[in-house]
Amino acid sequence: MEMIMMYFETIPSLHRSLLLVGGLTFFWILEGHFFLFNYTYSKWKHALPNLFFTLTTILINFLLAFLLLQTSNWTVNSSFGILHWIPEVPLWLEVLFGILLMDLVGAYLPHWVEHQVKPLWMVHLVHHSDHKVDATTANRHHPFESIIRFSFTLLGIALIGANIGIVMMYQSLSVIATQLTHANIKLPKKIDHLISYFFVSPDMHKIHHHYRLPFTDSNYGNIFSIWDRLFGTYMPMDREKLIFGVDVFYNEEANGKISTLLKQPFQRYSKPTLTPEDLSK
Repeated sequence: MEMIMMYFETIPSLHRSLLLVGGLTFFWILEGHFFLFNYTYSKWKHALPNLFFTLTTILINFLLAFLLLQTSNWTVNSSFGILHWIPEVPLWLEVLFGILLMDLVGAYLPHWVEHQVKPLWMVHLVHHSDHKVDATTANRHHPFESIIRFSFTLLGIALIGANIGIVMMYQSLSVIATQLTHANIKLPKKIDHLISYFFVSPDMHKIHHHYRLPFTDSNYGNIFSIWDRLFGTYMPMDREKLIFGVDVFYNEEANGKISTLLKQPFQRYSKPTLTPEDLSK
């Protein structure tokens, strides 16, 4: 465990980039053989806006990365944060506890907040407007959302007292987890359901991308599903009934345009309410 932590404490930017690109490529290829939805669409055309937002997310995180290191170093040097206030435990347990808490404060919490606060929902809606959810959807986030998520990550580091090794390990695991759960692939239903008791499974997260409430406001988890189960935000749904793309402003074609998506946060507020017709399905 010491060697693993030493690696993540000094992980090169190239390795992090390879992890993102390699994971995306792997799931992109896998989608062609184990797809959940047999989409009839141009994968490259669909991917263009998503890859654009992937690049903006990488750029913002790269420019602000020094804040992660400074915040982490401050908590370690000041012995501030939960990990410094609990009794000393084995390193593997400290790392596990740190990753669990990072997932709660840095991922589950901001995701839940974005669905509850109207202006933040308008920003997050860019992610939910994708009508063909696949591996590229994982990083389809408006630049404003990248900043919002980054702020919560800083909050998580400060409250938890996570060293930079835990932070980098969590972010690396998060990249792969989000690509897996968004990828257009399916596991045997029983296996997927079994996984979902502790980890976010592909079926579990795709319920969150259903186009209507209350399913849109459920299953906020990133890596671990325990937060949804603990806080009562877990919802099951038959994957054959899923319809993607919260479409409250534009049609599917417009939601594939980068210029339209960049203007999304400045549109009038709306929620994807459940209609009587939906209830009868």
